[in-house]
Amino acid sequence: MSHGKSASLSAGLVVGALGVVFGDVGTSPLYALRTVFADSQLDPANLGNILGVLSLIFWSILLIVAIKYVLIVLKADNDGEGGVLALTQLTIHSADPRLVAVLSLIGLAGCALFFGDGIITPAISVLSAVEGLEIVEPDLEHAVIPIAAVVLLTLFSLQKSGTDKIGKAFGPIMILWFGTLAVLGVLSIAQNPEVLVAVNPIYAIDLVRAHLGLSLTIFGAVFLCVTGGEALYADLGHFGRPAISCAWFMGVLPALLLNYFGQGALLLRDAAALKNPFYLLAPSNLLLPLVLLATAATVIASQAVISGVFSICRQCQLLGFLPRMRIVHSSEASIGQVYLPSVNWMLCICTLILVAGFRSSDALAGAYGIGVSITMVIDTVLMLTLLSMLRSRGNILQMAVLGVVLAVELLFVLGNSAKITSGGWFPLAFGVLLLTVMRTWQHGRSELAKRTSREDYTPQKFRELLESAQPVVVPRTAVFLSSDRTLLPRTLVRNVKYNGVLHAQTVVLNLQTVSVPRVLQGSTTRTELVMPGLYRIWAQVGFMETPDVPKLLRDAQRTWRDLELHEVTYFLGRDDIVLTHQGNLPMWRKRLFAFMSRNSAFAGTHFGLEASRVVESGAQVEL
Repeated sequence: MSHGKSASLSAGLVVGALGVVFGDVGTSPLYALRTVFADSQLDPANLGNILGVLSLIFWSILLIVAIKYVLIVLKADNDGEGGVLALTQLTIHSADPRLVAVLSLIGLAGCALFFGDGIITPAISVLSAVEGLEIVEPDLEHAVIPIAAVVLLTLFSLQKSGTDKIGKAFGPIMILWFGTLAVLGVLSIAQNPEVLVAVNPIYAIDLVRAHLGLSLTIFGAVFLCVTGGEALYADLGHFGRPAISCAWFMGVLPALLLNYFGQGALLLRDAAALKNPFYLLAPSNLLLPLVLLATAATVIASQAVISGVFSICRQCQLLGFLPRMRIVHSSEASIGQVYLPSVNWMLCICTLILVAGFRSSDALAGAYGIGVSITMVIDTVLMLTLLSMLRSRGNILQMAVLGVVLAVELLFVLGNSAKITSGGWFPLAFGVLLLTVMRTWQHGRSELAKRTSREDYTPQKFRELLESAQPVVVPRTAVFLSSDRTLLPRTLVRNVKYNGVLHAQTVVLNLQTVSVPRVLQGSTTRTELVMPGLYRIWAQVGFMETPDVPKLLRDAQRTWRDLELHEVTYFLGRDDIVLTHQGNLPMWRKRLFAFMSRNSAFAGTHFGLEASRVVESGAQVEL
């Protein structure tokens, strides 16, 4: 089912994956088990309750992360890339045309909710780690918020270094972290090995039957142990499926399960340890080093989501769902590793506001879950849709498994819905806001294109203009960018009509972003002679590629050898939007679109153009 290139497996990639991909799911033991008992008010001294909760955690991790994401969803890479938007494009490519609009909306909703996860994950992860200081020294309670803020500021400041460098630096720390999880768990289990019987799903079923009225609350809290699965998929393009799968099954999965079962064994010995069962697994003289290690691990947990947000945000921009933003490539080896300064600092500000507003990981747990659980359901629905269109015996089996997973995930959504009033409204509100922004930009661009297309000329009409205007022909090359594949752009028309100038070599470049991550070398451009001296070049880029117009023109020289690229002038359109009460968009959406349009990044930079060679041609356009 994989549509991408096979990724090689190396120790460096496995360590890098440990350093970036698994931070979110790998730090859930800090708060997940404690939250289950706190939210549901289950008696931690009851053996049946402990075994039931452990069984739910065991099977949730196995079904959602191990089977769904690692064994099934990671295979659905879109030319090596993952994430909800990549999966959406892959599904749309094979879907019935009648389903395209619905699938696009579902995918955009998943993107919007994932962005909300990128804000909450750093806040709850870092807070839960720093709160360990209260165990070491109760008088340090007042210092938790300032320390967490400093840690978060440091994390976001490091993003410009790039995922690759961060992963290499964080990898050894995460190896130590997962090793510590495993050792603490084994030492505790050795004292109460009877907790291991919780691998039997009957204990989970018995718990739900015994506390039917609390079952949704229990499911909503247990869900915290699988958050990070969606970030794991979003980071696929950074490290590849072999490295992620190897790191998960060889290290992360056993370490997580051992630690959760170790915490359960601790509660069997001392129910009062529910105050913070993770930290109380460790000897008192090792508490401070464990707090420092946990803080480092939660910083890395945040990295998994942040790098995933960068990747998906870039995809949204190139597919026309978000305005142009500055993109910095942080790795020459991997095109998927990018840094978006504006997105980075927006995430930073929002995360600090959450920390200051909620003030504890327990309070933030109410906000955490609903958005992530809906995103996971969206991933499952898209995957089921894709598998249904690629029928085979193996796919039918995977669909059956995903059907079971979907039922469990819907229970998680229902369980997290109870948290809406206690903070769960935040990711939903943020997701709706971001979805509104994306849809407004998409519809606004479409409406603007309809208005400005009136100035575009057919080749025949342009010939008539040349005959009447008799422009001066200058011996240079001019490139006019256009989105229309048949008409000639208004920037070219204006240059002839108002400036009376035509370049000896005039190129109309039609640039299209296609639904595959990357276009194969050699098939990126196609050239057509429109009339003597006027050529049209059709160019394609994948949604994971940054458009590089000079490089595309050099590619076109393979078929048009007379193309002169010395001292090229590039003409771009940049119109001033005048708001009217005409058209289909309501006025508030028009104002939002105009604001985004005015503040979008310089188009020349987006297309890889040298600013001194760009001429912008604009006019007032009524919207």
